Amino acid sequence: MSENQQPLSDEEYKKLLTPIQYEVTRNKATERAFTGEYWNVTDSGVYKCICCEIELFSSDTKFDSMCGWPSFFDALDLKNIVEESDTSYGMIRTEVTCKNCGAHLGHVFPDGPAPTGLRYCINSASLNLKREY
Repeated sequence: MSENQQPLSDEEYKKLLTPIQYEVTRNKATERAFTGEYWNVTDSGVYKCICCEIELFSSDTKFDSMCGWPSFFDALDLKNIVEESDTSYGMIRTEVTCKNCGAHLGHVFPDGPAPTGLRYCINSASLNLKREY
């Protein structure tokens, strides 16, 4: 799927994604801390949505938050994400989803570094790193 294409059906996503990618992106699950593919990766590149390949985050804004998930202090382009209130599990958080396909990405918290003070805590299972060489 590319930008501005219609999202796929559940059955199409199940064929395209691994079980953990499907659970995270389509059912708002969370991968266990320190288990995802990208939590400690420092390679240069652009992180894209695993479901639709829209560009979401840059390695230039990735930092080690020591939380066990990939963390970014800014989105590559804020028009590519949606932030919504999430009160599940008795917490008040801000959920981050892909604007293009609605994939659940993770959450954003106000405890990140300068210059934004934000920490986009994103599941590796929702991302695909396009490395720059």
